[in-house]
Amino acid sequence: MTGITDEDRERVKLLQLVTSSKNEFKKLSVEQLRRLQELIEKKDYSHDKKAHKSKVKLLGKINVRIYELEEGRGIWG
Repeated sequence: MTGITDEDRERVKLLQLVTSSKNEFKKLSVEQLRRLQELIEKKDYSHDKKAHKSKVKLLGKINVRIYELEEGRGIWG
């Protein structure tokens, strides 16, 4: 058993998408962004300082993008 879960595969697939180009990141739906956020938050990178810093930075970027998409739709309308 390799220990690689379906969630690991899904996280890596989404990460590859967002790191391939800025345009790909902008194309993700709110649902995809929320799923990526969930998968990244579950993953523990505390053993690797650089990876943990990247995780925090990406989570911030995802939060901003979700906010942009939801504000663009008008949260009160």
